Amino acid sequence: MKKSYLAILLLPGLVFLAAFMVIPILLTVGSTFYHESRFTVEGYVHFFKDPYFLKIVWTTLRVSVITTLLCMALGFPTAYYISRQNPRRKGLLLALAIFPLLTSSVVRSFSWTIILGKKGLLNNTLLSLGVIQEPLNILYTPTAMIIGLIHLFLPLIIITLVGVMENIDSDLVKAAESLGASRFSAFCKIIIPLSVPGLIIGGILVFVGSLTAYTTPALLGGKQRVISTFLYQNAITLNDWYLASVIATIMMVITFIIITLMNKLAAKLNPKGS
Repeated sequence: MKKSYLAILLLPGLVFLAAFMVIPILLTVGSTFYHESRFTVEGYVHFFKDPYFLKIVWTTLRVSVITTLLCMALGFPTAYYISRQNPRRKGLLLALAIFPLLTSSVVRSFSWTIILGKKGLLNNTLLSLGVIQEPLNILYTPTAMIIGLIHLFLPLIIITLVGVMENIDSDLVKAAESLGASRFSAFCKIIIPLSVPGLIIGGILVFVGSLTAYTTPALLGGKQRVISTFLYQNAITLNDWYLASVIATIMMVITFIIITLMNKLAAKLNPKGS
């Protein structure tokens, strides 16, 4: 009786997911194999034979991977510092970390155009200090996209890691130090391994978000194409819904592959983790 009651509670959510996620995804993927009233895989063959399309995929993966690694590198020490504060200070620091999420991604992206432009704040400052002799060409490059995406997704990995790190018993580090381990050695052998699940979850969130983000790459990338902007161009501008469906399917496959690999990496790094 209890199990049937739980199944009834799950039913509305399952119906919603099936109607608005599973069925549309299946229709999108199915449409890529049925074009002009016949079964075909020409869309995929054409995509992977075109150097321009492959360059877009490579740029997207490069930007997403670099963004994820930099978010991990910046977020890990920040999250560790926040997790070791008293509750009042922790709440304040978490609020400051979350604050960028309360601002529209459009506003944040436009703010970076002001900072990174040839006559922007960064170049004007470096020129006035004599560090550079001519303006840096950062805006409308993959570097600008990475900067904008880090600003966009860094709070996610900080929040995820803080939730994991604050549950790590500080007595474990003290016990390691009492047995002769240095503070750095204890950090590497206790804090980092126990933080792997949060690091992997945060990395997945950042990678998937970077892979599928549209606004930030569109505003900061200029003519630099990534999968999301290329998908929008084909669907809305060129009205080529077949190629757009192929691109969307490839994006989903890449996402599932990366998530699977990161989960396997987490299981290998932390085999005793749940």
